[in-house]
Amino acid sequence: MKLFLDSANLEEIREVAGWGVLDGVTTNPSLCSKENASFEDNIRAICAVCPGPVSAECVSLEADEILVEARGLARLAPNIAVKIPVGLEGLKATKALHAEGIAVNMTLIFSAGQALLAAKAGARFVSPFIGRLDDVSEDGMALIEEIAQIFENYRFETEIIVASVRHPRHVIEAARIGADIATVPYGVMEKLVRHPLTDLGIERFLADWRKVKK
Repeated sequence: MKLFLDSANLEEIREVAGWGVLDGVTTNPSLCSKENASFEDNIRAICAVCPGPVSAECVSLEADEILVEARGLARLAPNIAVKIPVGLEGLKATKALHAEGIAVNMTLIFSAGQALLAAKAGARFVSPFIGRLDDVSEDGMALIEEIAQIFENYRFETEIIVASVRHPRHVIEAARIGADIATVPYGVMEKLVRHPLTDLGIERFLADWRKVKK
């Protein structure tokens, strides 16, 4: 499973890239608003650090306007995937962008039906938001299983990005199900590598090493 970082913070992205595990980056308007840089400059800098897909989100709502915005975003760097919320206008834009060879990440997916339509329209990625479903007492991981089964049944090339990840177990469950990608906040990425027994083991080894005669 590929791991994307859900962040627009260049320091976080550089750090995770240094671990050797970064396959891509997803951003959104909320994440970008926290950074002290212009949107386009920040996206270009992220694309230079991350060789994999970098999702930059369109904020237009009408298909014609989405197309203009998406084409502009795609010109920023060759590894841009334009992020478009699912909807009728988004589907129209996705169809046209797919024909032009521009990768689309269709976002704010909350049902298997939405994912199916996105895949048929030509989206390269779909982003189901599992944490937000869990927040309203629905089973986010069950949705990932549904989408994965549908895509397998019909051999869709669209990749599933498990989004709105809240904790390491979400990542492990996504990998167990066979999702293509999980996009993970920096804090959760850090937690994936940690375990209290690992920390305890290191402390004991170091304590014993101090007793070894040099």
